[in-house]
Amino acid sequence: MMRRSRLPRGAAEKVTDPSAPSGWAPDPSVPRGMVIAGAWSWRVLLVVAVVAVFVWLVIQLRIIVIPFLVALLVSALLVPFSGWLQRHRWPKWVAVVVSLVGFLVVVAGLFTLVVLQIVDGWPMLRDRSVASYGELKDFLLASPLHLTEGQLNGYVNDAVAALQQDSQPLLRGALSIGSTAGHVGAGLVLMLFTTIFLLVGGGEIWRWVVRLFPRAAREAVDGAGRAGWLTLTNFVKVQIFVAFVDAVGIGLGALLLGLPLVAPIAIAVFLGSFVPVVGAVATGAIAVVIALVYNGWVVALLMLAVVILVQQIEGHLLQPFVMGSAVKVHPLAVVFAVAAGALLAGIPGALFAVPVIAVLNVMIGYVARGSWRTTPRPTSADVTSPGKATDV
Repeated sequence: MMRRSRLPRGAAEKVTDPSAPSGWAPDPSVPRGMVIAGAWSWRVLLVVAVVAVFVWLVIQLRIIVIPFLVALLVSALLVPFSGWLQRHRWPKWVAVVVSLVGFLVVVAGLFTLVVLQIVDGWPMLRDRSVASYGELKDFLLASPLHLTEGQLNGYVNDAVAALQQDSQPLLRGALSIGSTAGHVGAGLVLMLFTTIFLLVGGGEIWRWVVRLFPRAAREAVDGAGRAGWLTLTNFVKVQIFVAFVDAVGIGLGALLLGLPLVAPIAIAVFLGSFVPVVGAVATGAIAVVIALVYNGWVVALLMLAVVILVQQIEGHLLQPFVMGSAVKVHPLAVVFAVAAGALLAGIPGALFAVPVIAVLNVMIGYVARGSWRTTPRPTSADVTSPGKATDV
């Protein structure tokens, strides 16, 4: 029976760093834990530096990157519909045209409805807002607080200044993209052309990207890309359903409470819900403010209760059972991702944070588990079923 040899008393176990030069040995006076911590530290710092440089490049190229990301989201929505038409013997070019034109018609119709409703209701909203502000000021001046008109004006000015300062990080992302009409037009053209090419030849484009990698890595890259695309497709479809439920719930509440501008409120909630968790609450606050201006604080409290109820339904039913099955990202990770995206890139960052995190989570997990060896062409069930994707 072999006996395990022991090191002489006082001798330290030799710790080597695989990345160190040949013949290198750590100083015996440095504790082993410090050597391991140092080896991990420089690797972590290197990864953080690479990620920081990549994020910096994305921000600098945002005029190109953001239209491309929008095109990816639109394509993830339209590619399944176009494929369904082609499976029913529609010519490919007809399916692509019908999908893209139908999407543009729906979006243009929604924005036209919002603009018309706001134009029709703006004079009444303006007059009612001025009257409500006057009533509030008279109440505060006659209240036991003994406020003066100068103090109220100062508080209003301070609140407006604080609101402008706090909203600058969010607006910066949007204004930096469309600071001129040329930027807006260029972004729309890039988005449309990218969407068309993805609908027509997305598979060929992806195969060309895969060929840029070494042969040994192509199978893993291809499988990870397919898994990420399935995740993005599921995210878009499920998010549209969640946004529809939020819009119907809050819009129906506004209609029953007799609020004006019900259609713009519902459409704003629908669009805002594409920023998970945060968007529906932020746009629902618009309905509460309108209720306060038009109908008083009682109706405003009822509208607030409707918004909270819809948010609870989303948080406890839709997110865990519907969104959770499609996107394996914890709600806490969603909140931090949205906050980080808004801080880095404003409104576009908040919009794209969750799909980017969800896709990266699935792709990294797919490669790390070696799933490309057993399922080189993952299906939607492989991505959404428990144990197939890593929860963040």
